[in-house]
Amino acid sequence: MLPREVLMNGLDIRLEEVDQRLVLRLAGTLDGRTARAVIDALRDLPPVPLTVDFSQVRTFVDLSVDALTRALRDRPVSLRGLGRHQARMFRYFGLGSEESEHSAEA
Repeated sequence: MLPREVLMNGLDIRLEEVDQRLVLRLAGTLDGRTARAVIDALRDLPPVPLTVDFSQVRTFVDLSVDALTRALRDRPVSLRGLGRHQARMFRYFGLGSEESEHSAEA
């Protein structure tokens, strides 16, 4: 499993367990390079419900949405802390946002 905190140049990735759900908290810059780090981290997580919290992401490059969507679409996930534009981008790529849930069965 992912260590509780991963720091890389530009992005802080924190993993917490809250009410039998994993919460991945991201802070900093989310671009192609750091999105790859998030995807690698997701690979190591068990297939339990996951919340990805973007509320502390300062810079969010649109191209990272496609890659993240591919990594998230096969698991029960909720996306929180997105701005309107990013939430719309995730919806375009097939994932709900904010308090909505997505799973492969939906």
